[in-house]
Amino acid sequence: MKNIPEVKLGIAAVSRDCFPMVLSASRRQQVVKAYKEKGHSVYECPTTIENELHMRKALAELKEAGCNALVVYLGNFGPESSETLLAKEFGGPVMFVAAAEEAGDRLLDDRGDAYCGMLNASYNLKLREIQAYIPEYPVGTPEEVACMMEEFLPVARTILGLRNLKIISFGPRPQDFLACNAPIKRLYDLGVEIQENSELDLYESFLKHEGDERIAEVAASMEKELGAGNKKSEILPKLAQYELTLLDWIEKNKGSREYVAIAGKCWPAFQTMFGFVPCYVNSRLTAQGIPVSCEVDIYGALSEFIGTCVSEDAVTLLDINNSVPADMYASEIAGKYPYTLKDTFMGFHCGNTPSCKLSSCEMKYQKIMARSLPVEVTSGTLEGDIAPGSITFFRLQSTADAKLRAYVAEGEVLPVATRSFGGIGVFAIPEMGRFYRHVLIEKNYPHHGAVAFGHYGKALFDVFRYLGVAEIGFNQPKGMRYPTENPFA
Repeated sequence: MKNIPEVKLGIAAVSRDCFPMVLSASRRQQVVKAYKEKGHSVYECPTTIENELHMRKALAELKEAGCNALVVYLGNFGPESSETLLAKEFGGPVMFVAAAEEAGDRLLDDRGDAYCGMLNASYNLKLREIQAYIPEYPVGTPEEVACMMEEFLPVARTILGLRNLKIISFGPRPQDFLACNAPIKRLYDLGVEIQENSELDLYESFLKHEGDERIAEVAASMEKELGAGNKKSEILPKLAQYELTLLDWIEKNKGSREYVAIAGKCWPAFQTMFGFVPCYVNSRLTAQGIPVSCEVDIYGALSEFIGTCVSEDAVTLLDINNSVPADMYASEIAGKYPYTLKDTFMGFHCGNTPSCKLSSCEMKYQKIMARSLPVEVTSGTLEGDIAPGSITFFRLQSTADAKLRAYVAEGEVLPVATRSFGGIGVFAIPEMGRFYRHVLIEKNYPHHGAVAFGHYGKALFDVFRYLGVAEIGFNQPKGMRYPTENPFA
């Protein structure tokens, strides 16, 4: 993944002036030792912070070391003003965590009271309106704190990525896909830049890439990737030309930002003007860590980028598309997997899922579009069943009145042949039927959901909390009633 940040983590210990500073410093050393034993690197700030002058000295040391994420470690009670000012002035993502007491015979001179200090730290963070990551249980032994630091890494990586992200979009949302439209104001609140372009700008750039000497090399790369699935070889040069158009556009237009995601247009005029559909190219860029959403879904692209940062892997964007037929459920799922029919559904998109996430793939034409257009202008989809395994379905969305809302649900892709077309899989999420009604429908989410390949619910939930998202939906288990769920149903 070349389009996501590298976290350079630092740790700074804080100490209340009426507690031994050496207690906090020695505990910090044990945490660093435990973290490095897990195979990670961390900068150990040599200054232990008792006051604001120490804070400034430590801040300078952290910056000189190139740290972009920080663990504030309460080795004892800690000075709430100095430690929270450190978080404010550091500027990057910050985690607060506290030391557990070591032993019953050390509760006289070596008692640290960090359990109490975390309360004051959290209170002061709120007073100063500073966002920080606080683990579910933020008090631990050196080994436990090292595990908390590992869990902080994907959160920090995502926050850093969003603060240096530009989303490049082409064209307005199609007429009947207004659900993918959302106010861009909240992008700026998150620190994300947006560059909205006309499809005409993109088409002009595409035409200028005709005859580009790099086309043959990119087309050869496509041939190698597709292998026996290369069923539309005649379209590869045009697809290669389009891929180069997008990559050159990114380099020319990302400006001061390091990371890019794209919200692309793919219909209704794209096929007839460009002569193909962009699905396969979208999949290739997404596999490189540059997410490309379909149908100018800006918050879909944002969600995909978040998933890429969290998982450090390719993601996809799918329609929460259709129910699994009852006869198919009865013959291939019932009794074999612990899911009801309503727990299952099919996630689909025309052909934007990277080949590395498909059981097998073929380059084909877009079946739906070909119902009303010449087949030859609808080629360019990457079709195949999505590989079975764990997944997380999620989305960050701005509502019409510019409030951030999110959902996260873990599940799996079942090893069941779809018997259908496009990039598609049979998905199972526990209590999906209730989640579908009382979160996805009730909260007005669009039909697109981002998919990360693995269980990343905890990290994604923590990311959304860090971003200040007040309402995060999830697939609630039986016995946990949704507020809108009819208790008599």
